[in-house]
Amino acid sequence: MSTAYKMLVNGQWVEAKSGKTFGVTNPATEESLGTVPEAGPEDLDLAVKAARAALEGPWGKMSAADRGRLIWKAGELLLARIDDLSKLETANQGKPIFESSKIDLPWSAGCYQYFAGWATKIYGDTVTVGAGSFNFTLKEPVGVIGAIVPWNFPILIATWKLAPALAAGCTVVLKPASNTPITALKLGEIFTDAGFPPGVVNVITGPGSKTGAAMATHPGIDKISFTGSTESGVKLMQECAPSLKRITLELGGKSPSLVFADADLDAAVRGATGGIFFNKGEMCSAGSRLLVEDKVYDTVVTKLTERTAKLLQGDPMDPKVRVGPQTSDAQRKSILAYIASGKEQGAKVVAGGEPFSVNGKGFFVKPTIFAEVKPAMKIAQEEIFGPVLAVMRFKDAEEAVRVANDTCYGLAAAVWTNDVKKAHRAARALKAGTVWVNTYGLNDPAVPFGGYKQSGFGRDLGRECLESYLQTKAVWMDLS
Repeated sequence: MSTAYKMLVNGQWVEAKSGKTFGVTNPATEESLGTVPEAGPEDLDLAVKAARAALEGPWGKMSAADRGRLIWKAGELLLARIDDLSKLETANQGKPIFESSKIDLPWSAGCYQYFAGWATKIYGDTVTVGAGSFNFTLKEPVGVIGAIVPWNFPILIATWKLAPALAAGCTVVLKPASNTPITALKLGEIFTDAGFPPGVVNVITGPGSKTGAAMATHPGIDKISFTGSTESGVKLMQECAPSLKRITLELGGKSPSLVFADADLDAAVRGATGGIFFNKGEMCSAGSRLLVEDKVYDTVVTKLTERTAKLLQGDPMDPKVRVGPQTSDAQRKSILAYIASGKEQGAKVVAGGEPFSVNGKGFFVKPTIFAEVKPAMKIAQEEIFGPVLAVMRFKDAEEAVRVANDTCYGLAAAVWTNDVKKAHRAARALKAGTVWVNTYGLNDPAVPFGGYKQSGFGRDLGRECLESYLQTKAVWMDLS
């Protein structure tokens, strides 16, 4: 059913002042899901002013305990609406309903409830200074946050921004990706229904090149929290620079998994396939490079192809399906171009490598594995953001770490070995913000997530991320 959606500004559901809208498509059926407003400068300005008024008014004056209770309630309402929201998430993003309902939405609810507890645990220090003076520090909210989130995990990554920002006492203007805005608007309903004061959370929709860029330059926004491509992150950073606006960036990745000969190979293969084909490879932390020790390389490739052949691809609303469509036709075309590049450069396709459809519809790409990949190949260096795995050989741990680190990215990595010393050495040597050992993709709101190098800076989740939503004030008192 096609629906005309509205934006949330100052607790009210509104259309764009210009009356402009844009369409949203179901990537599995290629049918319209509806239209959303295209926010212009005036709409953004109203949202920022509403956020500022809430910050200086009811939200800023509310006790930390009351803020925490509201954040917890948002998590409860999210849990209560999982069925409807997960169907919308799957219809708009294309991820299998199993992932939406069993992983993304429960994780999101847990994130609100984790950060609800932090609201009452933010405090400063007393500092020992010279005689005749007394000093203490205050932790205060940065202010109005511009949260710009991508299309691969629309609700989950929005939550990663909203929950800690609200716990810190900030207010938020949220801009979802233009491909997948619908569930962010529905998330706005949760905040209004939970009883948040108007203006604490505002949700505006529009293209990143216009609306997102305007957020970076708007003088009323104190910080940008962005998740997306490295290219877009660089542009946002440049746009924030003239005003010295704070910014944290969680960007791209080309994450390696190192499989040593002494590893549990069946477990490694399960982890590798999940690491690249979960969410059809549309993950910044996707395990897109698999480095396998020479002596077990052929065995691992055989096991990978056998396991991949069993993955069910099709209608993402089917609970048994594990690989849905890419989020857009543009993304599908980009992935297929990378696959063509891999073939041209001499890598061997051992699984997939082709488009797919359901009744002639959908932006699908078959789960693809390349063997005999060389580290300098395009498919081994650039982020594909799709279900494409590049499998490479290594002779020893030194070579494995060198090849793993030979990329501009540093978001995540994995090590598969039964040698605990080898695991520790590799984990320390890998230049990545997250290293999994004998597993892949584990996540918890208490654990910080972010990257090294061109994968960005700053952290989402954990107590570490709260600091980016807070500023420290030192207060001196003369006692002499």
